Amino acid sequence: MDIMMPEMDGLEAMRRIRAERRLAELPIIALTAKAMSDDRERCIEAGANDYIAKPIDIDKLVSLCRVWCSRR
Repeated sequence: MDIMMPEMDGLEAMRRIRAERRLAELPIIALTAKAMSDDRERCIEAGANDYIAKPIDIDKLVSLCRVWCSRR
């Protein structure tokens, strides 16, 4: 989930996803370019399972996807 999206930011999108009962277990990895000190905490509070800052390390992203998708 990209945090800096037009119309609705990723934090609000994650909150809405988590509000949907049928999507409660959907793995969400938050992606952000800002990398502010509180970004990780805000993303987790909004419903992300994990967080990664841009520029994205593809190997790390794939590893996180494997971890979170295997927990379903």
